Amino acid sequence: MMQELLAAGAATAVAAVAYVGAAARVVKQYERGVVFRFGRLRGQVRAPGFTMIVPVMDRLHKVNMQIVTMPVPAQEGITRDNVTVRVDAVVYFKVVDAAEALVRVEDYKFAVSQMAQTSLRSIIGKSELDDLLSNREKLNEGLELMLDSPAIGWGVQIDRVEIKDVSLPETMKRSMARQAEADRERRARLINADAELQASKKLAEAAHQMADAPSALQLRLLQTVMAVAAEKNSTLVLPIPVELLRFLERGGSGTPATPEHHHAPLPPPVPPVPPEAPAPERPPSEAYLAGRQDAVDAIEDLTGASVDPAPRHDDEP
Repeated sequence: MMQELLAAGAATAVAAVAYVGAAARVVKQYERGVVFRFGRLRGQVRAPGFTMIVPVMDRLHKVNMQIVTMPVPAQEGITRDNVTVRVDAVVYFKVVDAAEALVRVEDYKFAVSQMAQTSLRSIIGKSELDDLLSNREKLNEGLELMLDSPAIGWGVQIDRVEIKDVSLPETMKRSMARQAEADRERRARLINADAELQASKKLAEAAHQMADAPSALQLRLLQTVMAVAAEKNSTLVLPIPVELLRFLERGGSGTPATPEHHHAPLPPPVPPVPPEAPAPERPPSEAYLAGRQDAVDAIEDLTGASVDPAPRHDDEP
């Protein structure tokens, strides 16, 4: 009898240990347990720690409550100003209601991913290129609102949405680079022009000051010579301003000339030479006349016509 009782007690103990081993569950701190009994949601969500379920009848599903970082694949679209871009983003979300996340949607992670892709495409089509490049905070807020509205019914909360990168075509990049270069060149020219204007005003003031004190111009010239000579140059090209010459001229005209400064008197001017009279014409010589007559006779013999041998007024001796 005692052996039967001991055997029954041992069997009961083994059954109890087996039951506890099959019914015992441990839920971690960052998890929540959802129990389904015969496929029906059972009671409240199990808190972290040790919990018990009914074997065979209950099924415990653990839901991670940590923040999930999900990258959104790059989406290609056309902005409102007709520029083709590729934009990728990242979504931070977490489960706030474990039961709703399991009951309302089949796979809440896949659902959030697809919703993020469609919302990103919608944001690209509604925005301009400048907004995507410089006004991302506003776009992030709009994208977060678009994702958070349907995710509330899934027991999921969207913490933050960030646009990671905006890829542009190479032609657009070159156009933007040329635009930025032209803008910087324009600003550089404006700054140089402003500097020239200010310098010209200061130079005009300095010129008025030097006009009131002509000796200041000479002192400034000597300072320039000293500054150039300090560089140990072998050649010094020094321009002499006209004002300095005028200053020296005014200074020289005010002092009386000494006898040492007198120059020798200039010689009297040479009278102009009258033009020569034309030489009188001389009569032709006898040799010239004889040669002329011989030429006339030869012409008459060849032509058979008579030739006047009288000399003309332009014949030379």
